[in-house]
Amino acid sequence: MTKNLGTTKSLNIVVIVAALGYFVDIYDLILFGIVRIPSLQAIGVAPEQLKSSGIFLSNMQMIGMMLGGIVWGILGDKKGRLSTLFLTILLYSLANIANGFVQNLTQYAWLRVIAGFGLAGELGVGITLVSEIMTKETRAWGTSIVAGVGVLGAVLAYWVSEFGWREAYWTGGVLGLMLLALRIYVHESGMFDKIKHSSAKKGNFLSLFKTRKNFLKYLSCILIGVPVWFAIGILIFFSKEFGEALGIIGNVSTGKTIMFHYIGASIGSFLIGFVSQKLKSRKKALLIFIVCMGIMSAFYFSASGISVNMFYALIFTLGIAMGYWAMFVTVASEQFGTNIRSTVTTTVPNFVRGTTVFMTIWWNYLSTGMGIIQSAIIVGAVIIPLAIIAVLFLEESYGKDLDYLEID
Repeated sequence: MTKNLGTTKSLNIVVIVAALGYFVDIYDLILFGIVRIPSLQAIGVAPEQLKSSGIFLSNMQMIGMMLGGIVWGILGDKKGRLSTLFLTILLYSLANIANGFVQNLTQYAWLRVIAGFGLAGELGVGITLVSEIMTKETRAWGTSIVAGVGVLGAVLAYWVSEFGWREAYWTGGVLGLMLLALRIYVHESGMFDKIKHSSAKKGNFLSLFKTRKNFLKYLSCILIGVPVWFAIGILIFFSKEFGEALGIIGNVSTGKTIMFHYIGASIGSFLIGFVSQKLKSRKKALLIFIVCMGIMSAFYFSASGISVNMFYALIFTLGIAMGYWAMFVTVASEQFGTNIRSTVTTTVPNFVRGTTVFMTIWWNYLSTGMGIIQSAIIVGAVIIPLAIIAVLFLEESYGKDLDYLEID
């Protein structure tokens, strides 16, 4: 009985710490979108360059996350999930504290790269750890809790930003250091401990491209998540510009848009866990949410002339559909063996975030000739159907036993 209580307590701590790690992850990712305009104005960026400079800094952060995703994912498989989480949050925390002192665009850009690099391991390695300690029947609940709590970091980012953009970055750094202290109570994954001395190759990133089967699985995992960052990186981060183009009645606040969107995403994160358990299917749950996201995106583009409060309500509903993010990361972790799982689970969400670079460049290029609404519709019309097709390519992973290795 005592052993069971101890095991339950350890499991609860891992889920809580993973959720708080994702909380800090989302806080930082979304914070720049909230403070984009005031921070750029404060360091002397001209009004006509606010949009282009904002895209540049967002893309620099995403490049850092793509690079960090590879490094931390491989380290998570080679050195352990827990030690990797310590390093990621330490680097992120120091970079974010420094970010509060920037004086020009160049400094801002480099610190966004470093912070993005550091933060890249939080979600993937955290989900890997949770997936490996939960039972196969309850994994969806664990990751839903991580996501449901984690995405509320966006709400805190909005509130803290009201005190000043520099203070908001310093707060993010302090939150990271506090999380670092809390992690002393977390234990390593038992599945990883079992393969420490195995002869199987660990964290071999290139093995994902050696066979057609692995490559298609990996590519499908990435494509499933791209619509989420189409919504965040374009529709949400640039909601002020979309509000003006759509003729929304009232002033659209990017900070409020982000807050309402992520409150919806928190609800959606819990909801998809319930749907997945009820249907006993990851694939069916993902298909439902991606289709709903496509429908809500269509409503977004046709919201011409509505009031700002109705616009926020629409954003909230879009957020609920976007709540499939953590489930998609969980599905990625369930597709591959223990010796490559951290690499997959960490690189996939960061490569998805990295696609924001290409989507925003494509959207910005098209918008010069046809406006931001029509160009965004074209981008969405390509990536959402691709995500649906990608779900169909993957094997059903509900109830799958994860204690196995990938052998070349």
